[in-house]
Order: sequence, then C-alpha cells, then structure tokens
Amino acid sequence: MNNKVLRLIVCILAIGIVMGFGLPKNIQKKVEKEISGYFEIDSFTMEAIAVTKNAQLDLPSKIDAENLFRVLDGQSHIGYIYVEQAPSKTANFDYMVLLDANFKILHTKVLIYREEYGGEIGSKRWLKQFIGKKPGDRLNHETNIDGIAGATISVRSMTNAIDDLLQTLTILQENKML
Repeated sequence: MNNKVLRLIVCILAIGIVMGFGLPKNIQKKVEKEISGYFEIDSFTMEAIAVTKNAQLDLPSKIDAENLFRVLDGQSHIGYIYVEQAPSKTANFDYMVLLDANFKILHTKVLIYREEYGGEIGSKRWLKQFIGKKPGDRLNHETNIDGIAGATISVRSMTNAIDDLLQTLTILQENKML
C-alpha cells in the first residue's frame, strides 16, 4: 500500500473518530421523520451533546455524542432528542425520546422492535403515558405506568429506560453540565 492511500485511510478514520459515527442510517431516517412531523418543520440540525467519561460513571443512562442531540430550527433551539436501545426478552429495541428545551418529554417512539412478543409498547396510546414527564419525576411500571398483558418485560424495560433518562438529566442539570 502506498503512502498516499495509507494517509487517506488514516485521515478518514481520524475524521470519523473526531466527528463520531452518529446514528445508524436506518435509525437516523426514522428520527428525522419524527422530529419533522412533531415540530412540523422541513429543515433542522442536530448537534451532538457529549458528557465527559468521568461524569458517565455516576449516571443511570449512558449519554454520549451518539445518543443525545440538541435540535435546532435554524438558530433557534427547539428541543433535544435522545436515542438509545433497551433490552426485551432476547434482543434489544431502539427507541427515541423527544424533549423540549427544558427537558420535558414531548414524544416517545419505539423505532425498531426485534421480538415476536411485546411490540405493543410501540403503540401511541401506551407511549402517551410518558408525555409531560420531566427531570425529577420518577416512573415505575407498578405504580404510575400502566402495564400491557404479554409485554411485561418490554414495559418494564422501556419504563426503566425512560426513568433512568429522567434521573440522568436531573443529575446533569444539577451539576450544570446541560
């Protein structure tokens, strides 16, 4: 391999590491569709938000430059988007949480569900329970989030994941990291 090709490969890898690899394309398209639909806008940008590795150690949810983004409509900050995976019985499912500029939940969506059972957690009716929740609120599948027969594991997982996100946002706000 000649030096020019080697330098090009190293340069591409360095740019990828510095800029991050972002969301997978299939997830990115779904996220963009949800943002456009919710805010009724055609054009927006997403800025990655990173949290230092030291701060990560004390957080219930993982926050990095590949799952928490500030959403901008031109120069106006309109909210945040959080994209992550949560476990179901034998696989993980992808979900997103759309938050306003004060981190109140506006919309949730199961993007990809990979199990035969439990996909009912993707229903708009069930997901509406999370709307309006904000950092400091606590969520529990036994007390304030309704269950779904046949989707117990997924209900617990999604509820715990969003509860962890809200607690993480609380910690980050208290420490002035957001």
